[in-house]
Amino acid sequence: MDNFLWLHGKPTSQGYIKVLPEHFVVKENLGFSFAGHGEHFMVKIHKVGENTKYVVNELAKACGVKSRDVSWAGLKDRHAVTEQWLSVHLPGKDDPDLAQFEAEHPGIKVLETARHDKKLRPGDLVGNWFELRLTDIDTPAAVIERLEKVQQQGVPNYFGEQRFGRGGNNVVKARAWGNDEFRVRDKSKRSFYLSAARSWLFNMVLSARIEQQNVHTVILGDCLQAQGRHDCTLVESLDCDWQSKVDAGELAITAPMVGDNALPTSADAEAFELTVIDAELPLLKLIRDNRMRHERRPLLLKPEQLAWQQEDNDIVVSFALPAGCFATAVVRELMTVREQEGEYYANSDQ
Repeated sequence: MDNFLWLHGKPTSQGYIKVLPEHFVVKENLGFSFAGHGEHFMVKIHKVGENTKYVVNELAKACGVKSRDVSWAGLKDRHAVTEQWLSVHLPGKDDPDLAQFEAEHPGIKVLETARHDKKLRPGDLVGNWFELRLTDIDTPAAVIERLEKVQQQGVPNYFGEQRFGRGGNNVVKARAWGNDEFRVRDKSKRSFYLSAARSWLFNMVLSARIEQQNVHTVILGDCLQAQGRHDCTLVESLDCDWQSKVDAGELAITAPMVGDNALPTSADAEAFELTVIDAELPLLKLIRDNRMRHERRPLLLKPEQLAWQQEDNDIVVSFALPAGCFATAVVRELMTVREQEGEYYANSDQ
């Protein structure tokens, strides 16, 4: 991640994150109510020290179904305290008793159950609420000063290092795959490498705009996006007051999640984006060979309900983020995270 620039300059403070699982709390927000009836048994779980896919497999056993009959809206970190919903396809069956399931898995608690007429699918959530304890910070006052800046201006909407694997290995593998050095048949590995490739290119464009000092500034040919929308508005002329809409938070400047189709930007923005992404031709080839469709993602991320409290050399920070955004992107802008023994890389903190 040191390849990518910081919005507010590289932090001078250092500290730890996730020393204990309870230092990283994530609660899912689906953003919709359940029907109260249907073939799908919904289970809200509280888990510590377990990843989502393990819980899915164990819940499937407890419900007498196969793992493929259990689905989720988002993967949650193992090294954290998390709450999330899972759905179990149980057509024509009564709600199962999960008491034995809880007894056999002390790291998992069932908080609620319900019935719904649709299964959960990846992405079926509005966002997540986080509470993070940043510990043993050498200069807490400097972190608080940066929190105040983040509250006003946000942070770069980078994909976190979890997406790229230890030492960026997923990107290394993606480049090699794009260079036809080997083939990837395993579906999960294909997904990791393709996601890493697109995420890396997005981060490169975002960092380049920070370097050019136009991350807040609309340029000719930009694609602007309203919150919660996937469609974009093309800036065909700077005569309209696009900048005021961006400043007011009504629209966001976006960067590419590259696909096999042409960039939707034009003029200055298109030329800028092509210059950056053409530096990674193996990743581009990989994405295009796998027929991925182009999408857009906002450059900046402003945490909602951002609050903090200092406790000696620790700072407890809480905020909400939209789905697909990384809490580690917020932490990265606040301080440099010291490495600790047993450092790990999860696939997602979303």
